Amino acid sequence: HVDPEEHSRIIEAVGGFDNAYTNFDTTVYWETFPSNYLERVIWLEADRMGSLNVDEANFQSEREVVKEERRLRLENRPYGLVAEDLYAAAFKKHPYGHMIIGSMDDLNKATVKDVQEFFRTYYRPDNCTMVIAGDIDPQQALAWVGKYFDGIPKPAAPVPRVTIEEPPQAGEQRLTKSYGSNSPLPAVVEGYHMPAIYSPDYYALTLAANMLSQGESSRLYRKLVYEDRIALTAAGFPLFTEQPNLFWVFAIMNQGKTVAEGEKALDGVLDTMKAEPVPAHELEKAKNQAISDLVVGRRTVQQKADAIGQAAVLGKNADLVNLELARYLGVTPAEIQRVAQKYFDAKERTVLIVEPPKSQPDQEQDQEQE
Repeated sequence: HVDPEEHSRIIEAVGGFDNAYTNFDTTVYWETFPSNYLERVIWLEADRMGSLNVDEANFQSEREVVKEERRLRLENRPYGLVAEDLYAAAFKKHPYGHMIIGSMDDLNKATVKDVQEFFRTYYRPDNCTMVIAGDIDPQQALAWVGKYFDGIPKPAAPVPRVTIEEPPQAGEQRLTKSYGSNSPLPAVVEGYHMPAIYSPDYYALTLAANMLSQGESSRLYRKLVYEDRIALTAAGFPLFTEQPNLFWVFAIMNQGKTVAEGEKALDGVLDTMKAEPVPAHELEKAKNQAISDLVVGRRTVQQKADAIGQAAVLGKNADLVNLELARYLGVTPAEIQRVAQKYFDAKERTVLIVEPPKSQPDQEQDQEQE
C-alpha cells in the first residue's frame, strides 16, 4: 500500500529518518521518529513485511544499485578485495566464506523469482525481532504490533537455518594476490579462527584487540609504525558474529619494506602476548576503552535499541546488554594470555600476502630518464 520510496518520505515528513543494513547474520531496518507517530511506523513495517511488491522493474533497478555498491566498497577501493579472498580461503564449508554483498556473477545470475522466493522464506513474523525504544507506552505499543502484524501469514515451512560447522583447519593456509593499482604497497593479512560473539572468550579477545590496535599507542601500531618504521599502518581486530569468525591482524608496508619483515613483526607482537601476562595498567586501559565504547555507543535511543536487538538475536538473550560491563571488568591478565595462546595459533590461520603491481618496462624506462 506504499509506493516505491514513499516509506522513507513518510518518515522524513514527520521529522524522522530511516535506513537499513545487512551483515553476516542479519538484515536490520530502523527508524527514529517522534514517538506520537509510533502507530503509523508500526503499520509501515507491517505493510512492508506483509505485502512488499518485488517486480521486474524494481528488481532490475535495485540490482544495479547493489552492483555499484560492490564496485565502490570492494572492487574500486584500495585493498578492497582482500576480505573476499581471505574469507574464501579461510572458510571451506561455512557460508561466511561468501561476501555479504555477493559476487558480480551472483548478481548477474539472480532473477526476480529468486528474490521473491527469498522474501517469502525469510520476511515473516516468526523470523523477525522488533525492538521499540523511547518515549512510549509499552502496552499500547504491543497492542499496535499485534493489530498490524498478527494478520501476516506464516509459511508452513520452517525458516532455514545455517547448520554447517566449519571443520577445524588442518594447518596454516597461504595465498598471494595482487590487485594492481588498488594495492600500491605490499601488505600482509592474517586471519585466525575464533569463537562466536557472546561466547566466554569473546570479552577477553575484545580486550586483547584493544591492546593490539586501539590507538597509536597500541602494540601493533607502536611496534611496526613508530619503532621499526616498516609499516604505513598496522592493526588487529575481531569480527564477531553469531557463529565463529576471524580475528584479523594486518600491516601495509612502507615503500622498500618487505612482507616478510611485516609478517615477522606481526607474529612477534602476538608471540609476546602469548608468552607473558599483560601488565595491569595496559589491561586497565583496554577495559576503560571497552567501557567508553559501551557508554558512547548507547547514548541515543537508536543505539540502545540496536544493542538490545543484537543481544536478543545473536546472543539469544536481550539481558546480555546489562551483563557485558561486569564481564569485561572481570577479565584478568592470565585470561588475555590464555586466549592469545589458544587462538593466535599458526595452524589456525590463513595468511594473505598482497603484492604491489609490477612495474611495466615503459614505466621503468620513463622513471630512469626522469
